[in-house]
Amino acid sequence: MIYFVVQTVCQVRGTINRSLRYEAKMARAKISIAVHGPAIRAVDPWAPSAGKMRQLLSDEERARLAVLASIVRFNKGEEIYGEGQRANSVFNIITGVVKAYKMAADGSEHITAFLFPDDLFGLSEEGRCINATKAITPVTAYRLPVSALRSRLSKDTALEFHVICKLIHELRLTQRHAFLLARRNALSKVAMFLQLLEQLQAARGGRTTEIYLPMNRSDIGEYVGMSLEAVSRAFRGLTTRGIIKSRDRRHLKIMDRNTFDKIADDTNTSSAARSTTQ
Repeated sequence: MIYFVVQTVCQVRGTINRSLRYEAKMARAKISIAVHGPAIRAVDPWAPSAGKMRQLLSDEERARLAVLASIVRFNKGEEIYGEGQRANSVFNIITGVVKAYKMAADGSEHITAFLFPDDLFGLSEEGRCINATKAITPVTAYRLPVSALRSRLSKDTALEFHVICKLIHELRLTQRHAFLLARRNALSKVAMFLQLLEQLQAARGGRTTEIYLPMNRSDIGEYVGMSLEAVSRAFRGLTTRGIIKSRDRRHLKIMDRNTFDKIADDTNTSSAARSTTQ
């Protein structure tokens, strides 16, 4: 009888301890996720925002995703996954910049997107990655297993809605990329690309006195559909005409806003460029 009572007390004590440990773990997660945890930032597709991106996830939603996630790190130039690879995880960038690209038959890269902090990538088609991805700066990201994420989204309609909002935001960026590729004028393509970066900085609440370029000229060329030489000529043309001024290869400033916007909007590009030389 005494043995039975002792055994019961031990079992109850063990249950209580496990419960306390679980509650402590969740409490730590809720506290830390106020600063850390998967985050999704986008322009709200249905609410006025003046072009500003906002954090779509609540602290509670971030905490629920944090339980599923692990943190991974990639060096500059390191491949994250290859095209056609089995898509087992979705990634959410904490710091750094990633490029998504497809390989051409000649081995060249065609960049489809640049991905920044709070972006999602790794979404697939029929369970396979449709693009390859590579870190163009050192990258830290959350990795969420697809199976666990699908299960969570199926039970959490609010979280699913926020993911849909993010995907709509990405679709708008894809449409703008397609419009950029349709441009024929090299100056217009490069100016529009710089304009997109500037608008993205502003949408994230960053300063726009300078435009930050984490990617190199070759990556820009692969994104806008131009050779490295053509991109370099376009940058030189914008610089020599006094339209932009570079502090270094990663930072530049718009000096002639009126002419820059006309070139980026492809409005009378030739006459606008000539007017700066007269």
